[in-house]
Amino acid sequence: MEIQTMNKLERKALKESGTDFIRLGMALFFMVAVLTFSFLSNGGISNNMFLAVAALIGAYMAMNIGANDVANNVGPAVGSKALTMTTAIIIAAIFEAAGALIAGGEVVKTIKKGIIDISAFGGNADPFIWAMMAALLAAALWLNFATMMKAPVSTTHSIVGGVMGAGIAAAGFSIVDWGTMLKIAASWVISPVLGGIIAAAFLYSIKKSIVFKEDKVAAAKKWVPVFVAIMAWAFVTYLTLKGLKKIWPSILDLLNSLPLVAIEVTKKPTLMTALIMGFIVAIIVFISMTAKLKSNATMMENTKASVNTLFTIPLIFSAALLSFAHGANDVANAIGPLAAINDAVINGGISSKAEIPLWVMGVGALGIALGLALYGPKLIKTVGTEITELDQMRAFSIAMAASITVIIASQLGLPVSSTHIAIGGVFGVGFLREYLHLTSPQSTIEDDLKILEDEKATFEAYTKELRTLEAKENKVEAEYERIVELYKLRREENKLIKSTKRHLKQTKKVEYVKRDAMKKIFAAWIITVPAAAILAGLLFFMIKGIMI
Repeated sequence: MEIQTMNKLERKALKESGTDFIRLGMALFFMVAVLTFSFLSNGGISNNMFLAVAALIGAYMAMNIGANDVANNVGPAVGSKALTMTTAIIIAAIFEAAGALIAGGEVVKTIKKGIIDISAFGGNADPFIWAMMAALLAAALWLNFATMMKAPVSTTHSIVGGVMGAGIAAAGFSIVDWGTMLKIAASWVISPVLGGIIAAAFLYSIKKSIVFKEDKVAAAKKWVPVFVAIMAWAFVTYLTLKGLKKIWPSILDLLNSLPLVAIEVTKKPTLMTALIMGFIVAIIVFISMTAKLKSNATMMENTKASVNTLFTIPLIFSAALLSFAHGANDVANAIGPLAAINDAVINGGISSKAEIPLWVMGVGALGIALGLALYGPKLIKTVGTEITELDQMRAFSIAMAASITVIIASQLGLPVSSTHIAIGGVFGVGFLREYLHLTSPQSTIEDDLKILEDEKATFEAYTKELRTLEAKENKVEAEYERIVELYKLRREENKLIKSTKRHLKQTKKVEYVKRDAMKKIFAAWIITVPAAAILAGLLFFMIKGIMI
């Protein structure tokens, strides 16, 4: 039997090692392909090899973004079983790549968030190129380590830390805009708290209006279209503001080419424009959802599970739209420094903004999709199943928090992280479950307390009778037998008392959020910026030492 078990374990280990080898091979093939393409396509440029190495690091960074950050968009949907792992990866990979290529923009800021002053380089392109390369590699290495540790961290904070550390190493502490860094540090609290509150509020609203009702079918017919319409409104607004802002003028030009349409062309969509577009879509969604529920109401069962299934399709759309917006925005974390290096190498100077060649955008888009496909499942499982148990309603609430929090924060000028919002949403629904458990099963707790009282009274009665019999002189045989029986009854009653106490303690202290996972993730968030900064500083000095 033991030999069979060992053989099974050995076969499993060989299978896993083989899969890991294939993944590593595909990742290395992609990076080498990027290196080769960059070297051959920029053959007439000085520092060509340096640019090719930077492209390889950019590809490595893009894959790490895909492996770590994208899990936040699809993890709740997978954890709730609205999507299978394979389907989620396919949807996310397609929409991440589409977001990056379609709406990723033609120009990117070379210094993410303006955290360092590029004038401190004195127009000298070489230390700037070394700093950007060090920042990119440091952020990628940190993300790789975080993914191995199954800790979802902010890729934006990773690159921010890398740029800060490399900038300090290149030009001293005065190069850093510490006010901006303070805002970024504030997002460690703002993002998860906002995400958690909004997710918990939506979940409680769903439970109060549908799940806690006796006639769940009637409540679902009334309220599910409302919740899904709100989601559509929030997501279209979010997508317009964050996913379409780079191609907004082109969209308006296309609309103005239609007859009887005259819209003022603006650089990016305003909040009011995005809200109006979202509201129009929300009305259409509300009408279609109401009609669908009206026709399918007889097929529904009066159960929570039946209500849960109504949120499956909205969750699939949310995963796709979140991935598109993420690809459009966060591809800059991979290609921003690469675009800066490309611009500096080709033009021999430093610019606050850089044109993005199509091949650089392709590196970001394909790298994110490939990293997600190869290494994303580990973090998707962490987000979806290893923090708290999710169903469709909980995952729906987390998706709502992701879009609404970004809209609110961007309009208030608050720095937020999409990763922290999503994980904060997961924590929020988990802690709400704990709160509801503590407030709803009072009858169970009261019953346990009454049982405990009765068991203690019975134990005392046995004890009293036992003492009386033991104190009696000239006991008969029946009394000796009763003494033995009382000892046995007291032991059994004592076991019952301990069991009831354990059950009462468990009822009072159920933990729906895994504390170990929470501590690990919070620790990773706190050290992301300093860890990436220290690593980038060391890498800058290493690169500088090699180049001089």
